Amino acid sequence: MTLSLEVYTNSIQEHSEALARLAPRAMDLPIAHCPGWSVEDLLRHLTEVHWFWATIVEQRLDTRPEEGRPVDLPRSELIARFLLGAHHLVDVLRSANQSEHVWTWAPSQQNVAFVTRHQVQEIAVHHWDVAHALGKDLVIAGDVAADAIDEFLTFSVSSASDPADPSRPSLDGSLSLLCTDLDEGWTVRDASVPGTVEFSVGTESGVPTLSASSSDLLLWLYSRVPVSGDAEANALGGRFHALCFTD
Repeated sequence: MTLSLEVYTNSIQEHSEALARLAPRAMDLPIAHCPGWSVEDLLRHLTEVHWFWATIVEQRLDTRPEEGRPVDLPRSELIARFLLGAHHLVDVLRSANQSEHVWTWAPSQQNVAFVTRHQVQEIAVHHWDVAHALGKDLVIAGDVAADAIDEFLTFSVSSASDPADPSRPSLDGSLSLLCTDLDEGWTVRDASVPGTVEFSVGTESGVPTLSASSSDLLLWLYSRVPVSGDAEANALGGRFHALCFTD
């Protein structure tokens, strides 16, 4: 974790509460980047997500929980149940020892800290989805977005320690990502195992670069907004997206 526990949990709470305020006007609107889903479907998904990770952390589970999922909730109760679950997740994360072992989907990090850090981008990106459904813009805080980019590059791309299965075409080059609002960046390159990548902090001179605000770069990683550079950077960006696990 590179930010404080307070920043992470406050972010989860604030994005959840803001999403809940938008939801009553948007329940039947489609989520453009989740084909077939409406805002109601997204709320049901997030309610299950919050239950899932709160259960894992609260019970210090080393396997996925299957019993007790909050399914088939009446629409009239959905927003209140979503908020209840979000607040419970925040309370559980705030009171937990972040170094304690729990199951996660990331082979290289099986502890509470992974859950805390990743749940920020889960709710922030889906908050953006709901705002977008209503025709509104949402800018994710720079420090939170930059941290989420670093986390995404660590866990959500095909890497030597966690390669895509089945294998995917190689990046075939190096690509820098630059946050214009923070002057922070990363450089992604081919790793030793074909079809995998590695990254380092900082941009590199002469390397094709995609530049945008930290919020837009994170949303680009999640295929929510376009970010354009020159022809070479755009081509590398397309190949890099094919090596990402999260759409």
